[in-house]
Amino acid sequence: MATKTFFSFHYIPDNWRASQVRNFGAIEGNQPVSDNDWEGITNQGEKAIENWINNQMSGRSAAVVLIGSETANRKWINYEIVHAWNNEKGVVGIYVHNLLDAAKKRSAKGNNPFDYITLRDTSSKLSSVVKAYDPPGSDSKQVYDYIGNNIGAWVDEAIRIRNGN
Repeated sequence: MATKTFFSFHYIPDNWRASQVRNFGAIEGNQPVSDNDWEGITNQGEKAIENWINNQMSGRSAAVVLIGSETANRKWINYEIVHAWNNEKGVVGIYVHNLLDAAKKRSAKGNNPFDYITLRDTSSKLSSVVKAYDPPGSDSKQVYDYIGNNIGAWVDEAIRIRNGN
């Protein structure tokens, strides 16, 4: 049975890459939001965005942060990471910069978004606990295949880490 997973990513530069990763059968991802739907949500203000994220994460076991060149330290990415972690969901990052976008281009590797979040009651960064995988490969197909072959295990591991196992 597929693990129910929430995908967090920076929409504008990485939606094509994210759609590739979300198509794997090893995990069950949240439904994509169209540009118009997302614009409608964001036009309703911050509370509407928080409610949408909270509703999308409800019933999920994990959050997968798809890390592109501009993902780290974005307000809503940070909110999604913190919300998932505080609600005891597994959290894992996957760098997607080597996957091609719709224009058949790669992007620069971004910073680790977990470096920008401090664990409650400590001075440790979330990156000291949460793993961020940078798939090897010299072309997009190799990277895609590597993610496809490993994403299920990475999500399962993130859930075990969060549960203290």
